[in-house]
Formats: sequence, C-alpha cells, structure tokens
Amino acid sequence: MKKITLVALFLAALACQKKEQTEKKTAVIDEHSYSKPDLAVVKHLDLDIKVDFNTQTITGKASWQIDNINKGNEIIFDENTLNITKVTLGDEEKETKFKLGPDVEFHGKPLHITIEPNTTKVNIYYSTTKDAVALQWLTPEQTADKKKPFLFSQGESVWSRTWIPCQDSPGIRFTYNAKVTVPKDLIALMSAVNPQKKNDTGVYTFKQDKAIPSYLMAIAVGDLEFQSIDKRTGVYAEPSLLKKAAWEFAELGNMVGAAEKLYGPYRWGRYDVLVLPPSFPYGGMENPNLTFLTPGVIAGDRSLTSLLAHELGHSWSGNLVTNATWDDIWLNEGFTTYVEHRIGEAIFGKKEFEMQNVITNKELTDNVAEYGKENPDTRLKVSLTGRNPDDGISQIPYVKGYAFLRVIENAVGRDKFDPFIKNYFDSHAFQSITTEDFVKYINENLIKDDKALADKIKLDEWIYKPGIPSNILPVSSPDFDAIDKIQKTWREKGVTGLNKEITTTAEKQHFIDHLPADITVKEMEAIDKEFHFTKGGNFIIKRQWFVQAIEHQYKAANPAIEQFLIGTSRTGSVMMLYKEMVKTPEGKVWAKQIFEKAKSGYHATTIQAVEGILK
Repeated sequence: MKKITLVALFLAALACQKKEQTEKKTAVIDEHSYSKPDLAVVKHLDLDIKVDFNTQTITGKASWQIDNINKGNEIIFDENTLNITKVTLGDEEKETKFKLGPDVEFHGKPLHITIEPNTTKVNIYYSTTKDAVALQWLTPEQTADKKKPFLFSQGESVWSRTWIPCQDSPGIRFTYNAKVTVPKDLIALMSAVNPQKKNDTGVYTFKQDKAIPSYLMAIAVGDLEFQSIDKRTGVYAEPSLLKKAAWEFAELGNMVGAAEKLYGPYRWGRYDVLVLPPSFPYGGMENPNLTFLTPGVIAGDRSLTSLLAHELGHSWSGNLVTNATWDDIWLNEGFTTYVEHRIGEAIFGKKEFEMQNVITNKELTDNVAEYGKENPDTRLKVSLTGRNPDDGISQIPYVKGYAFLRVIENAVGRDKFDPFIKNYFDSHAFQSITTEDFVKYINENLIKDDKALADKIKLDEWIYKPGIPSNILPVSSPDFDAIDKIQKTWREKGVTGLNKEITTTAEKQHFIDHLPADITVKEMEAIDKEFHFTKGGNFIIKRQWFVQAIEHQYKAANPAIEQFLIGTSRTGSVMMLYKEMVKTPEGKVWAKQIFEKAKSGYHATTIQAVEGILK
C-alpha cells in the first residue's frame, strides 16, 4: 500500500509540473526526473571525490554551476540511495537548507535545495552507499588478472543519481571537470579526456568540455594499461588482456574514418575503448571518449567487432544528438543501429551488410512475436510512465528503428538520405530532442508536403503504432540462401564437411538459428562434433547454440551453459538463456540453481532482469 501511495504522489507531482508548464510549449517533461529545468537547471559540474575500496563507497563534493532561470528559491536534484551530509551555496560555501522527498521505486527521492535568486553555484557533500545500482565493486577474484579490485559505473538509464546527486534526465546537458582520488596502485578513467598511464599520487583530473547528459557520466578504477591503435584511438584493459584487445580492435581507427565520411567530423577528440570484467551488463556502453566494452567481444578472430561500430555510432546518434526522455530512446538506438550497419558495410563489405540485415530483421520479427504485435511496447515512441525506464531498453527501438530508417532511405535514395542524416546531426549537435522534434524536422527537411512520399514512408504508423508496418523492406542474402539450401539437405547427406562451407560468425548464427524445429539430440551431437559450438565458438555463436541446446534437451552442453551463465553478466544474452530454461519445470529448477551460483558476479540490473524471469 505504501509503494502505491508513493507512486501516486510521484505521478501527482508530475501532473502539477505539467500544469505549471502548459504555457511553455518548448518545455519537455521527463517522467523519470524530479528536476524542473525550466525553473533552475545545472550547467557545469566540478566533481571532487575519493574512491574507497575498503568501504566500497565514493565520498566527496559535487559543485554545480546553475542557471536560476526563474530567480526562485529552490532547485531540485535527483538522488537515489545517496547519503547527503551538507549543502552550501557559492564559492564562499554558505550553508543552506535541503530536504528529501518520498522514495519512489526506480526514481529515488527528490533533493530540494534552498537557493537565492542570484545563486549560481550549489555544493553538495555526499557519499554513496552499497545500494548504488550504478556502481559495481569487484574483488580481485572477479577480474581477469585476479590481482587488484575494480570499480565501474553504468549510469543508463536513471542510475547516475545513485553515485552523483544530479538532474538525472537525458534532456539536461552539462560539462564537467573532476578530481578523483584512488589507491596509488590503480588508475581512474572517466567519460572525458583520460590519462594513459598511472601516476604516483593516485589523484587524477578530468575534463569534459562537451555538454553531456547525466547518464553518460562514467567512472572506472582498476589495474589498467593503455595501448594506442592510431593517433586518436586506443584501448585500455587489464595487463593480461591488453595485447589481445589491441589486436582485436585493430580496425578501430578505420571505423572512425568510415563514420566521418558518412556523417561528418568526430567531435569528441579521442575515441578509446575500455575492456571491462565479465560482470559488465551490456555488450558496450557509449560513454563519451571512452566506450565501455564486454570482454566477450574479444573472440580472437575480430569476428565480433561490429559491436564497436555500434558504440562508435553513438558518438553521433546518442551522445551528439540525444533522446530528451526515455520514451524517445529509439532516437538513440534506432539511429545508431543504422549508423552501425552503414559503418559495417564500409568496413566489411556488402555481403556482410546483407547478412546483418537478415539477422536484424529476424530479431525484429522474433521480438514483436514475443511481445505481441498489438503490445504498445512495440511502438518506437513508447510510454514508460510509472515504470522502470530500463524497460524501454529492449531490442525493439534498435531493430524497429533501423528498419524504419531503411524504409526512409529506400524511399528517397541514399544520395538524399545521407546528407539528410548528416544535416540532422549537425543541426541538433549537443542537443537533446524528442520524437516530435524529429518528426517536425523530417517533415520540413525531407518530406516537404510531398503526400506521395509521406504515404510511402508511413511515418506515423512506424513511430506511434505497435507491430511491424506493411512497408517494411524485404531482406535477402545470397550467402544465407546458400545456407538455407544446406539446411534442407544436411539431414540426408550428413554434416561432415559443413564447417568448410559455413565459416563466418554471421553464417554460423544463421545456420544455428534455423535448425529444424524437430532436430534430435543425436543430430545436435553430430553438428557439435563438426563445428565444436559447445566448446569453441565466440560469444554470439555460443549464446545462439545454447538456446537451441536448452530447447532441444541437448544435455551434453549443460556444463558449458552453466559456465557461460556464471561467466558473463551481459543482461540481454543471459536473459535469452534463462527465458528458454524456464519453459519447462525441470529447466526452471536448473535456472534457479545456476542463478544462485552466478548472481554474486552479476550487475544489479542483470539481477533485476533475471529475477523477473524466474518469478
């Protein structure tokens, strides 16, 4: 009853906020932030913090330069599980009053701070707690080298407020400087200009002079080394992984160049990547200047580096032009999936591009089937009011957004669409926009009252209606067609020699994903003997194979499945396997047993997701 009441209070407060702003047509209401940026908004952060591995806390001061637009006596921040000890105003540090509102699930509490009409600086003294969802503290045993502890953050979607008091909305952007004190045998890195070597003091300073939203605030602390790839790209990793990672990401500089040819200059200075321990919950996170990556990308054959193209693409779509609310997340992920595929085409060729189109289309149809074609969460513009905004980070905004942009590209041709996208990035650079802003922009700059073109694109149907519109482009791949022919004959001919015909990651994934529904355990065993999917294979191949193994009771793979689920915290991937396991009573028992072993190494958001499946 208490939770319901608090949620009601939160929604009522937002309703009042909307009412206050009805006359301000340009104001954007973020349902997942308590802040009222039209009244008082942050502009710059000076962060001074100490990282303590003994207590697993961050302690320090967040000094915010603000614009008190309304010349009022209050500014509101978001916080969740923080310990706020003191708030002062200005350089003279005049102590002021603050109070916390009620705690609402997923949202935390509003932090009301009393200010003066001429206030330009607010200093918040605080420490984090062990309940900070954004922070994962790892013991040495949980790292690759197993020698030193490790810390990393994951702010998307609303979790930055669990390690920094902030106006935690993607629609609010700010620059920042930071001073971070860590143990002297470790190095600190952030989503900013980074050091490339450890120093003797354990004190590191950072500068991010490009305005970013709070979810892109990021920190990592560990025993890390750096190796350059070219003059503006490089990789950070634990010492035992560094050479492997640098070899794996050798195309990184070429990817940046390919993206620039398509969409204009890379505006962030350096583009480096950080390989994190396995408990990182995503494939990658596009933190500015420093993409965080799962170690699962290191396949030993550069077969999974297309993930890098996606995170790099966010340097234009997401970091440069950002969704203003989490209801608009397709603007980040759909555009970035499109950019990823275009970079991939430029680097890896048309054949790979065609194969990836087929794979992406299958992901779309599978996800819509899982949700149900009338489910409102299959719209591009979703409604996450009163929900965990992480619910919006499904595959739908990625793959449906990509399919939609391909429809537009096909309708006008690349010779028009490529300049349109480049101009879209340029005209909205370092801004956060809504879906409606995009609709207005495309109508004014591409469709231009051309009814025939509008009818061909079906913009409203793609964005505001569930399911898959009828004008989705057909996809095809001659390489996959050849595998489909093999799929029809291998049962008669046997599988010997197939590993010489089906060689690339995309080809193997397509073969696995389209195995016969009535495949037998004996046939699974023969395929495994031919391809070594259970013991070999990269992360993606293992994941897809294990889904089939669970479905078809190929129990020889069970030890490897358990090892896989314990060894990674990549949320979307582990969810695929757990979802398959719980379809049978026996599988559900097994899933719970594995989860009990694995969850100590999982990220908090992964734990939440898996618990939802098991319940």
